Amino acid sequence: MNQPDTKDTLEMIIEGLRDRKGRDITILDLDDVDSAPARKFVIASGTSTMHVSSLADNVREHLLEEARVKPYNYDGYGASSWIVIDYGEIMVHVFLPETRMRYDLESLWSDANITRLPDEF
Repeated sequence: MNQPDTKDTLEMIIEGLRDRKGRDITILDLDDVDSAPARKFVIASGTSTMHVSSLADNVREHLLEEARVKPYNYDGYGASSWIVIDYGEIMVHVFLPETRMRYDLESLWSDANITRLPDEF
């Protein structure tokens, strides 16, 4: 099976987050930011540490089942207040709301093109 392109991977990540009722899904397009560690960030919030873990698990499972894509790495399951999943060109960040506010990636990378998706529940 061929590796999906960035757009397909992005759509599968969003499906994985929405399937478990991820909140405040935001896409940061970092293509024009020279110092960016990835082309895109997908940021979402969960309502509890269990929800954050469930969201991250579902993204990983969804990409594995749909496209046989495994992340390069992931971290944050210990505390589950911020889990990051590295898919190379796309980094997925799943936060508790207070942790998301503290680190405020949207402001840190404010020179990115930012798209906020409506919640679908």
